[in-house]
Amino acid sequence: MTRHSLLLVIGAVAGLVWANLDPGSYARVIHAPLSFNGWIGRDYAHWAAAYGPAHESFQIGDVRWVLTPHYLINDLAMALFFAFAGKEVWEAVSLPNGSLRGRKAATPLVATAGGVVGPAAIYLLLAALVGGGAFESLAGGWAVPTATDIAFSYLLGRMIFGERHPALRFLLLLAIADDAAGLAILAVFYPSEELALHWLLLSGAAAFGSYAIFNWLPRRLDGNDPLGPRATATRLRFGLWPYMLAGALSWYGFARSGLHPALALLPIIPAIPQAERELGLFHEAEQYLGDLLNRLGRRLRTPVEVILMLFGLANAGIDLAAPSTATALVLAGLLLGKPLGIAAAGWLAARPLGLGLPPGMRLRDLPVLGSTAAVGFTVSLFIAGIAFPPGAVQEAAKMGALLSFLAVPGAILLARLCRVRKQTGAASPTSQSRTGH
Repeated sequence: MTRHSLLLVIGAVAGLVWANLDPGSYARVIHAPLSFNGWIGRDYAHWAAAYGPAHESFQIGDVRWVLTPHYLINDLAMALFFAFAGKEVWEAVSLPNGSLRGRKAATPLVATAGGVVGPAAIYLLLAALVGGGAFESLAGGWAVPTATDIAFSYLLGRMIFGERHPALRFLLLLAIADDAAGLAILAVFYPSEELALHWLLLSGAAAFGSYAIFNWLPRRLDGNDPLGPRATATRLRFGLWPYMLAGALSWYGFARSGLHPALALLPIIPAIPQAERELGLFHEAEQYLGDLLNRLGRRLRTPVEVILMLFGLANAGIDLAAPSTATALVLAGLLLGKPLGIAAAGWLAARPLGLGLPPGMRLRDLPVLGSTAAVGFTVSLFIAGIAFPPGAVQEAAKMGALLSFLAVPGAILLARLCRVRKQTGAASPTSQSRTGH
């Protein structure tokens, strides 16, 4: 996670500096037309209105699609990032000891709901109070502050709570569930084009076909044989190739359906053979597991690091003069709505609903945890680029996502005020009460 964060920051800083020193060359490179009317690309009319005049190859005519580096990064390559995160979510939900199953996940999941509703409510409320017709132009960005950057929040959480504190696992569960909710929001509320949902049949067929032929059928033929010779032979002979082909078909189906294609690999994840037990979210020991899903996770790790650097470069190129009302709304949602929503929902789950907190965690840890989760960055940048068309409002919303790093000093200060007990040695869950004060 540290390498993910470092390369993402390097890319974001490079994009920010480049766009402010030479905005013309930045736009010409990031949004350069690589081809017209190919199999994939973004809507030409939108691209032409925002970036066309800056390119010598600008043309008007019978053009429907244009392929750009920005599209390749945000719509194609980022599908690997969401697959990397989706793999952890699927294991946590599907495996018998998964972190997002049963009573142990109840309070983090309720807190997650607060961490989504709180920022959205603060954003929309303040947008309505601004008046002057601003609500109509800004309301579509309500989902931007609902996101939590998994890597940065985890690193900040380790700094505040220590690696042994139960609040750190609570935070990681919340961040994973939060981004899973963000993916659902993207799919439902932010289609990339006019919807043509019949194309999802291709994605569904790819997922079902790869599961049935290369996963379910060999195990079915093995019956009760504990050695599983057919399943083993199938995995050794074909490896990940059937699922890679299924992923390509699913991506094309999503791209043509109007749903954002960055989500397209998620239906394929459940089709891939997985381990029988979950070791923990992003657990280091996963590198020793031989199942295909964990092999996929290991293969994605380095490409995802590079992709996140390119994502930062392609999305953080914001004019430093961009801050406006949208910036303030996104920041208010993240820095105020996120901590309040998580603390309130976490308290509701722990006390009135009687679900409790993990042993060793106190109620006063909840607002600190909420502030730690207020770094939106990656997914907030991603949603901002979808929620608003290219232009000043989109750049202002992205600036709010970048400035969410202001949550770092706030979380550290709040941790001191709440007297958070950093745990770096052996855990001592009996040293504190179950729900605490």
